[in-house]
Amino acid sequence: MALSTKQQYRSELGMISEVLQITMDCGMQGAIISSIARRANLSHYTAMEKCQKLIEFGLIESRMDKKSRSFVITEKGIKFHQEMQKFLEIAQDIKIRY
Repeated sequence: MALSTKQQYRSELGMISEVLQITMDCGMQGAIISSIARRANLSHYTAMEKCQKLIEFGLIESRMDKKSRSFVITEKGIKFHQEMQKFLEIAQDIKIRY
């Protein structure tokens, strides 16, 4: 069954980029997983999976307070995100799909 409109699928890089952008937008207070999932249009499970991967690479940190867990971008994560944005702009300019 063909869809009448072409459906766009995000790459892993696209999802990671969005999660980093959301955590960067939230600053030092961080973002809770439900907020990340909602803003990035990801399932809770997928959002957690992406956050876990970013934590493993030191790009975000997980912080616990009294009632919730939040995710905060690290300095390394900010630098990575900035470089990734430059790459994605170039890729878009030369029509590389990402």
